[in-house]
Amino acid sequence: MDIDIERVLISETHIQARVAELGARISHDYAGVDNLLLVGVLKGCMMFIVDLARSIHLPLAVDFIAISSYGQSTESSGVVRLLKDLDTDITGWHVLIVEDIIDSGLTLDYLCSQLERRNPASLRVCALLNKPERRIANIMVDYLGFDIPNEFVVGYGLDFGERYRNLAYIGILKPEVYTHTL
Repeated sequence: MDIDIERVLISETHIQARVAELGARISHDYAGVDNLLLVGVLKGCMMFIVDLARSIHLPLAVDFIAISSYGQSTESSGVVRLLKDLDTDITGWHVLIVEDIIDSGLTLDYLCSQLERRNPASLRVCALLNKPERRIANIMVDYLGFDIPNEFVVGYGLDFGERYRNLAYIGILKPEVYTHTL
């Protein structure tokens, strides 16, 4: 798999250090709250949400939602589909959406508007990665890991064609890998 990576963008060490910082900040901001719910956006968040939850030193619950706007493409279609809804009634919960990457922001904008209608006590966003130059929707990110350039990245939960999620780092995928596959 490593031969498909052009270069490492964020090392495992840097990821783990930043996740620990985010966990400490979230622990501070939610101190005294006993109904914190992390809502992971599948599938890309899986590595991040596990490490983040372990670094938050508060009682919390975890649930997952699956939405898609990419399909098998490298770019968002702009059409959001709900693939799996939450199992938890979030009324009165302090909800923290945990997202792997924010690109155009359209998917996250849709998700926030849908969850806000369910009357949470609060709704915030934690994203590992952000591509500010790709933003279309105006999204407020409360907790951010890293701003990254407009490159196709994989690893630490992010995939291309369901591959590369298990890389411990975030790398830039060689263009010939995804241009030959499409």
